[in-house]
Amino acid sequence: MDVRWEEFGWERLGDGVGRRRLPIWDATAALVAGEDSLLLCDTGATLREGAELRAQAEALFGRRVTHIALSHPHFDHVLGTAAFSGAQVYGAVGIERALSREAMRAAAVGHGVSGQDAAEAADVLVLPHHAVCGEWTLELGGRQVLLANVGPGHSGHDLAVLVPARGDSPEIVFCGDLVEESGEPQAGTDALTSRWPAALDRLLSLGGEDAVYVPGHGAVVDAAFVRAQRDQLAVRFGVS
Repeated sequence: MDVRWEEFGWERLGDGVGRRRLPIWDATAALVAGEDSLLLCDTGATLREGAELRAQAEALFGRRVTHIALSHPHFDHVLGTAAFSGAQVYGAVGIERALSREAMRAAAVGHGVSGQDAAEAADVLVLPHHAVCGEWTLELGGRQVLLANVGPGHSGHDLAVLVPARGDSPEIVFCGDLVEESGEPQAGTDALTSRWPAALDRLLSLGGEDAVYVPGHGAVVDAAFVRAQRDQLAVRFGVS
């Protein structure tokens, strides 16, 4: 699948798979293309970011995003979702309880989003149509992708996306903020720190030693990095 990712500021990860590191918070948004469907992992922090991601996806593949996977319920990963009319949205079971309009607006403003942009996005906040409990296989047309509820950890509702190896592409695991490379993993009030190391064990069991792991923030890493971060979190939070 010959796509010119770099022309749009995206990083190619494999055949029909790429991601963009969004500005300001360096949050990852990723695309996985099948023959007739297009999956977006996370949607940005504002409707403007969501609309830009939508336009780039359509320019890259000539069709609309059909599926969206939300890695966790933090504003910088979910507030662009309303820009994707008609897409089916997936999240970890129970995520809707954390996606209140006022909480999302306040979090966005607290991190520097303008009041107008935060309010506009929060007013049309999209809740997932499908709750993932355990694992869910998506058929994208000639390609299957696995959604895995691996949390809680960074939040109460952490969802990972596994893209199986194909052609020259290794297995790719989109980790959300369970893994961060550009700074120390952030543990907010909704983090379940006692279970975070176990969530990283789940990620490693999904992808294995040869997979590419894509953090919610920062550069792509390998299994050794994820394992080291798992051990650091266990020490930090006093978990065996």
